Amino acid sequence: METSQRVALVTGGSRGIGAGIVRRLTNDGVRVAFTYLKSKELADDLARETGALAIQADSGAEDAVRSSVDETVRHFERLDVLVNNSYAATGLPIEQLPMAEFDRMFQVNVRGTWIAIQEALKHIGNGGRIVNIGSIFADHLPTGEVMRTGHAAYSMAKAGLAGMTRALARELAPKGITINTVQPGLILTDAATQEIAEHMTSLTPVGFGGNPADVAGVVAYLASLESRFVTGSTWDVDGGFGA
Repeated sequence: METSQRVALVTGGSRGIGAGIVRRLTNDGVRVAFTYLKSKELADDLARETGALAIQADSGAEDAVRSSVDETVRHFERLDVLVNNSYAATGLPIEQLPMAEFDRMFQVNVRGTWIAIQEALKHIGNGGRIVNIGSIFADHLPTGEVMRTGHAAYSMAKAGLAGMTRALARELAPKGITINTVQPGLILTDAATQEIAEHMTSLTPVGFGGNPADVAGVVAYLASLESRFVTGSTWDVDGGFGA
């Protein structure tokens, strides 16, 4: 498939799942820009490795989100794919969660995604693709004491993201633009502590955690022209956790 002329923006792309997506898309011949918040050294290293464009932007700040889309278009002169990967999370139970952290989760996970899509739609046309990275926690939460509390706000935000995807699929279909959600389960990155990784592995039927490339492979398909008949759907990449 011809991808050399297609351009993608990946939010939160400097590490973990985001970096895996940047690597896969550039390997597939897509020209990629990605945003990062604080990890400048990692972002610069990834940009050198892949040839992608690194853009410093806070996905919870409206002006920064809009500017990152505009900078991508200025640099590449087009935009075909938007991957909303930025996220904010906390593990505090409801009694201890400051409202500032609650608000931050929704600013990044929901509001920031909405703004990125709104801005990207000024440029994305027929054949465009939007992929939202959610979480299996939107639908299923782990049993056991290790992770009993602290996921309500994050789960609510990611469930809202999935709802946004379904509604926008109908709205954007007449424009030839598809939008889908990918919901990772246990993905072994620097964000997963050993205790959580071991507990989640025990609840995952395949018996092991995934890696960023497992998510990136699904994103690459949904970002491609081959996925033209797939929209409004949720793709669980979780080793059977939610089965």
